Amino acid sequence: MLNQGLGSWIHKRRVKSRGHTAITDGSLTLTYEQLAERIDRLSNALTGHGVKRGDRVAYLGNNHPAFLETLFACGGIGAVFVPLNTRLAPQEVAFALEDSGTNLLINARQCDDLALAASTVARIAGRLVVESGPNVGSYEKAIRAASAEHQECAVSLNDTCMILYTSGTTGNPKGAILTHGNLTWNALNVLVDYDVTSTQVALMIAPMFHAASLGMGALPTLLKGGTLVLQDRFEPAAVLAAIEHHGITTLSGVPTTYQMLSEDPNWHSTDLSSIRMLTCGGSAVPMRVLDAYEARGLSFSGGYGMTETSPGATSLQPRYSREKAGSAGLPHFFTDIRIVNAEGRDAVGNEVGEILIQGPNVIPGYWNRLDATASSFQDGSWLKSGDMGYVDDQGFLYIADRIKDMIISGGENIYAAQVEQAIMELPSVASVAVIGVPDEKWGESVHAVIVPSEGRSVTREDIVAHLDGKLARYKIPRTVDIVQDLPRTASGKIRKTELRETYRRSTLA
Repeated sequence: MLNQGLGSWIHKRRVKSRGHTAITDGSLTLTYEQLAERIDRLSNALTGHGVKRGDRVAYLGNNHPAFLETLFACGGIGAVFVPLNTRLAPQEVAFALEDSGTNLLINARQCDDLALAASTVARIAGRLVVESGPNVGSYEKAIRAASAEHQECAVSLNDTCMILYTSGTTGNPKGAILTHGNLTWNALNVLVDYDVTSTQVALMIAPMFHAASLGMGALPTLLKGGTLVLQDRFEPAAVLAAIEHHGITTLSGVPTTYQMLSEDPNWHSTDLSSIRMLTCGGSAVPMRVLDAYEARGLSFSGGYGMTETSPGATSLQPRYSREKAGSAGLPHFFTDIRIVNAEGRDAVGNEVGEILIQGPNVIPGYWNRLDATASSFQDGSWLKSGDMGYVDDQGFLYIADRIKDMIISGGENIYAAQVEQAIMELPSVASVAVIGVPDEKWGESVHAVIVPSEGRSVTREDIVAHLDGKLARYKIPRTVDIVQDLPRTASGKIRKTELRETYRRSTLA
């Protein structure tokens, strides 16, 4: 087989799944034959724009058929796909474009301002614009003008398929290198552990520029020949209407997603009988949400993973949602985990240690970051997750704590150090600690504890004004406390564990 990667998937499905719907987006429906032809045309259009094997093509936009067309077209000619988070600030997008060495940017019309600002800084010459509606943008014109001939390009499972940027722990993000093999094996893990069928109708409400939505939802569904129903934003009423209208069988989200659906006025009147699988990531499903869904005859599959595992590492089947409440589940079928203590030795019993992950779904490293790659692996092939946990006597993983100061708010990963670094640019700030505090709606929200510089004052309004445009809005602290001092160790390090516990108690009080 010349192309062993994702670029061959839809080309094969055009025959195996002839006449079957691949994607529905509003009033637009694409069969596998139509999708395959559009991908072939786009591959030829990209080649016409000078894109060669190994070149990077970035996409900036919410869920849309063009996102997947670009991914598979890149795979067809051996190019590298770079999906970008639409919620980032211009300088964050510009960094990803520059760092990846992107040759061509494709963006949704709604992201024009962000794309123009970022591409100007990164000096991106080539750009195609995707229109959603009756207007025809340069993206669609390029497809219509290109040949429908299928290109054959040699692509191996070890070749880079995608560069997906993860939140930076010390400022700039890292580009995780996801190979064709990583994404293929992750999809196989999903097919095995979640019993995905060709009759699956998956509603895509989470952005596909996140590894979870793409790797756990879109790609396994298309590999199996199922149908994707795309929505470009999350609106509870629209989701419930889509479930009933399209006969949705599969839905993925974070706890906040499911809570908001169950609180919508249409919840009890919506026909949910088509649903066979609900998957939830980011954090454990709260019991009140679990109760609301079980009352409708529905249960959840949970799991644990990260961008670096493409993204699945473990899964918790619905049968264990009560018995193993709080667990992240068992390792995926083709993936292994182990726990190591502070000395680097395998943990014994329920001893808490760092979670290490190994498997063909684990990335080979980071783009242009040999230092980060070297420090992220133990014994050559075991990925150091940076998360703490333990495994019970039946092999179920439990997450104990995060080594990295990561905050998960509404399914978005936020690293405290990046926010702190930006806040410390203000002369009025002497020191700062950013932590996650419990939030009933979002799971966690960003909270900053600030010591002002001597003789100066600072307010939350000052912080927000300074961070606006520098960081994505979801990273900007929702609450700020001004204090005289921060708890520190003898060496001067801020004791964040103590801070988190203090604010956790005050929030729950």
